Amino acid sequence: MSYGLSLYLVDLAAVRGAIASGDEKLRRMMGGRFKRDLARDDDYFADEIANGAPTRYEALRAVIDGGPFDAAHGFQYGYAYKMVCEFHGRFLFNNHFSPFRGSWLDDVDKGMAELGVKAVAVTDFMYGSAPAPLPSSELPGYGEWSAEQCREGLAQWEASAQEQRAALDPEVLAAVESCVEWMRQAQAKEGYGIAGFGS
Repeated sequence: MSYGLSLYLVDLAAVRGAIASGDEKLRRMMGGRFKRDLARDDDYFADEIANGAPTRYEALRAVIDGGPFDAAHGFQYGYAYKMVCEFHGRFLFNNHFSPFRGSWLDDVDKGMAELGVKAVAVTDFMYGSAPAPLPSSELPGYGEWSAEQCREGLAQWEASAQEQRAALDPEVLAAVESCVEWMRQAQAKEGYGIAGFGS
């Protein structure tokens, strides 16, 4: 089975602030923008919806309203929060991470650590859960790199030597360089970080 990461350059305070905001205008705007996606997602999860899961729009409403949530179907709220990040942010190109198999994320984290880049980890995007009060779920995984983490990670990358970089497996180095580019894009926008979803 293969997995993939979906990463967004976002103002993390803004996307977190959408949770339980009660912002009906935002919900309606998102419903309009993602109308086709909502229908496609409901079709994909038709069996789960038939067994009591909320539709994607119902899950989005719960995210914006701050509940009620059905913890048995936490995945729907995680994917609805992903829509919030997509609405507010910009998708980050990540060809080294979609799709991936096995221990690839761990391999990239190990490569970054060998270069002294320890402020961030790509495994964060796969193994965490969406912010509270959203219920936890195995998928989608969720993680964040804050503006401060991106700044620190870039400094650690810049401190690494060319010889260290050249010693890495070329595929791992290319993936690390993608991570560096994400951090650079975050640093170019005051207060921005990266929200990532793994599924």
